[in-house]
Amino acid sequence: MAAGGDENEVERLGKLNQLYLAIISRYKDYIQEKEGLSVAELPTLVTPKDEAVVKKAAEIKGGFDGYTYERDFYHAATAAFSFVKTGIEDAVLPLEFWLSPKDTLTYAMGDMIDKNILMCSMLIALGNPSAKVFVKMKDENFGAFVYCTFNDKIYKFDMGNGAKEFESKETLIASLGIDDDTTAYEFNNQAYLDIS
Repeated sequence: MAAGGDENEVERLGKLNQLYLAIISRYKDYIQEKEGLSVAELPTLVTPKDEAVVKKAAEIKGGFDGYTYERDFYHAATAAFSFVKTGIEDAVLPLEFWLSPKDTLTYAMGDMIDKNILMCSMLIALGNPSAKVFVKMKDENFGAFVYCTFNDKIYKFDMGNGAKEFESKETLIASLGIDDDTTAYEFNNQAYLDIS
């Protein structure tokens, strides 16, 4: 392996160790307990006004000549999606915990939920308060994505399956194959809603 490759791996492991330390320090008194949030608390995870989120949104807006929501939001949203999808490394850690969008940005790592919470926070920071994290669980299958309404269309941003446009929320929900054995819910910084 080339020396440059070794340095990149050392840097990656250093960031991962910093992430472990931050988590362990934060939860040292509760490390033996499973972290959990009530449904009422899920909206607190979406933080579009956090300084790190606002800074990243401003960086994305800076890529446009005089950013305006009406003209530029869709392209800014796809830029945010590309950043989260490729710029935030997958990290599945042995402790079950919630990262804040600030943590996810700081360490450029997170799991599927962390990435979706960051994405939702960024879309709201870009001016779209309709953005929501959608979670679907059935048996052992678990999935999450972010969607928002813009110009009378629904835009779904799925880290595993890409971005897709829908005519309505009804067509989005119909595409998900939700049945009586499915648990589904959505949330943003303002609300939590059970879907099934």
